[in-house]
Amino acid sequence: MIYPDNFESKIGFDRIKSQIKALCVTQGAADKLSEAEFSNDYDTVVRRLEQTYEMRTALMLESGFPDGSFVDTEPFLKKAAVIGAFLDVEEIVALRKGLSTVHALVAFFGGREDGKYPRLRELCRDVSGFPAIINHIDSIVDKFGRIRDNASAELFAVRRTIREREGQASRRLLQIMGAAQASGLVDADASVSVRDGRAVIPVSAANKRKIKGFVHDESATGKTVYIEPVEVVEINNELKELQYEERREIVRILTRFTDAIRPDLPDIRRSGDFLTTMDFIRAKARFALANDCTMPIVERAPQIGLKNARHTLLAQTLRREGKPIVPLELTLTPQKHILVISGPNAGGKSVCLKTVGLLQYMMQKGFLISASENSEMGLFDDLFIDIGDEQSIDNDLSTYSSHLLNMKNILRGATGRSLVLIDEFGTGTEPVIGGAIAEAVLEKLEQKRCFGVITTHYSNLKYYASNAEGILNGAMTFDVQNIRPLFRLETGKPGSSFAIEIARKIGLPEEIIRNAADKAGSDHVNIERQLREIARDRRYWEQKRDKIRQTEKRVDELAEKYRSELEAIQAERNRLIKEAKSEAKQITSEANRQIEQTIRTIRESQADKEKTLLVRRKMDDFRERLEQQEADSSLIDRKIEQLRRREERRSERKNAKTAGKQAEQPKEAQKPRAVEPGAKVRIKGQDAVGEVIGLSGKRATVGFGQILTTIDLNRLEPISNAEYKKATRELRPAAPPTNFSTAERRLQFHEQIDVRGMRVAEAVETVQDFVDEAIMLGFSEIRILHGKGTGALKEEIRSYLRTVPLVRSAKDEHEEMGGAGITVVKLDI
Repeated sequence: MIYPDNFESKIGFDRIKSQIKALCVTQGAADKLSEAEFSNDYDTVVRRLEQTYEMRTALMLESGFPDGSFVDTEPFLKKAAVIGAFLDVEEIVALRKGLSTVHALVAFFGGREDGKYPRLRELCRDVSGFPAIINHIDSIVDKFGRIRDNASAELFAVRRTIREREGQASRRLLQIMGAAQASGLVDADASVSVRDGRAVIPVSAANKRKIKGFVHDESATGKTVYIEPVEVVEINNELKELQYEERREIVRILTRFTDAIRPDLPDIRRSGDFLTTMDFIRAKARFALANDCTMPIVERAPQIGLKNARHTLLAQTLRREGKPIVPLELTLTPQKHILVISGPNAGGKSVCLKTVGLLQYMMQKGFLISASENSEMGLFDDLFIDIGDEQSIDNDLSTYSSHLLNMKNILRGATGRSLVLIDEFGTGTEPVIGGAIAEAVLEKLEQKRCFGVITTHYSNLKYYASNAEGILNGAMTFDVQNIRPLFRLETGKPGSSFAIEIARKIGLPEEIIRNAADKAGSDHVNIERQLREIARDRRYWEQKRDKIRQTEKRVDELAEKYRSELEAIQAERNRLIKEAKSEAKQITSEANRQIEQTIRTIRESQADKEKTLLVRRKMDDFRERLEQQEADSSLIDRKIEQLRRREERRSERKNAKTAGKQAEQPKEAQKPRAVEPGAKVRIKGQDAVGEVIGLSGKRATVGFGQILTTIDLNRLEPISNAEYKKATRELRPAAPPTNFSTAERRLQFHEQIDVRGMRVAEAVETVQDFVDEAIMLGFSEIRILHGKGTGALKEEIRSYLRTVPLVRSAKDEHEEMGGAGITVVKLDI
């Protein structure tokens, strides 16, 4: 069940359907689009999705895909089914184009032996392209769409006679024209004209009696008349009869052809239906390619696990404006099956709700969705939505009455396999009773175990969601410093409406803002303040975590660099030692030889002073070379020792830090054994901490800041006083992370990389290293040159970039600088 009847217009699917209809070539495909039904059958949904996904892959990767003439053959096939009727030439030409495309598609998908495109290959089963009929058409119609002269012997004879008579008439008319010009009856620059299909001579009105013939026309001024001479009338009459005979023969040829194909009309009609089906699937695939849509993981049971999801229409608008879109991450399971989203106005709550409804509806109608391939989508029997103003003068319905009517219908039809989408739950009437009714409806929806996404500003719904087992709180993040929404959904905590901050930014007088805060009461203001602080703290720690992650990455890279240097130096040292040993042997041998030579020289010169002095100088030079080699060896040893000591100091610091954390753990582990009055506690699975005020059976009254609430004991866990103080004390900005010098690497880093010619896996791996290094070195913009080609490489690179948290946008370069062949990546640095 889809509720209400205008469900498609509420989520924007009607506009998507119009875009896909514009991509359909045939009317049959457009009709199939209109007839496409919402399905909860697993096999049907998967078959439709896989057919579209295979077509998307073929359009993107296959250069030989037969993307030719898609023709709607059904209208003239109905005509051919009537006995005595015949197809005209234009219809026969269209039939040939359609059958040729069918034949090409069947050959492309049905004849594959590589196992690709199994769903489309299944569609081609038992479909014929009728090559015999194509050949028959080619034998009677030429490539210009005209009946061939040799389509029959009779037609050939008639057309030959027509050409002969046309030649005779032309020659005779020119003779008469020349004679009239010579006698001055016709102007010298006049030429033969045609009136009512007859060749005539333009003659001045004064001379019209001087040429025998039939007047067919006259000029607007009446000064010129157009006469068909008597001599050519008989020839033209014969030509007219021959043309009638030609037309009758063409009709006989077309009738014979139509009679010949009439027994095959049921099979031809099936081929025509196959062609319009492929046109419909191709239109869906072309839309998916243009909007980055893909196939999720389909589960039989109801569930939602959207990753990197975008509202298709919003993504189109932002792409035209050159703005980035914030993707949606949302999970609903049988354990947590309803999400209550709160947060500021214009913060994206309704967009989240519409995105869930649109993508779920598209998926169950067989359309690919704008989300990551690892998104997990279950199947629902019913989709309900309550959004917008449905007040009606005719039905005497106010806005709130229409919402209550929707609630009644939703509660009547909702089951555990239903998806309920409610925007601004409870609004439209007095807040207290409106919030109470909304809470009662929400409780009933939880009992029914139905799935849902609900947006609200009511605090009581946020508190109810915090204590309910099957409901999850969510908040649209808000930049408190700049007073602007961030359009990102975070689950686990409720959000603040930031009404006071937005009013102050708009410029509402401070006196009115203070007066409003006083009227709202301190409890409400404190609750809003705590929600704002939670949002601020969460954003602060996210930024802190990102900086720590970057710093750790830089430290690991430096450590790896030092290890590599140490290993390289160690290898070099071993090589030098090996060479030194070899050289030492040579030196020893040389020294012995030098000593023996010196002794022999001294003996032979009988202690001549000059000879002795020269020999000693050579010995001194030899000793200096040995000492220099020993100094070089000791320098290498010192360098190795220096690097080793540096690595040991880094390991000691790391071990000391780990030991400090381990030493702190026993202290933090000293927690109370039971939940009792005065104990500090935390809600299991959440960050909220509070103090137990009192116990009542299996429930406890807990103070969370200025809020008192009653909660089951089994949902609480005791914590230490240190943990409680750490969670509640005022946050202080920490010192910025250590910044390592990267000047040399920045100088050597190039802000553009070329991956053209690489395989997809190699290119993506190269881009990963390139992006990581750019982030580490602090570059805010880089360029990836991948070329245009089929677009597959660009698609894979863009898919990877969307998974990198610090990538703000990835867009095509300006057309004059490379266009779609270059991706410009902007980083949040």
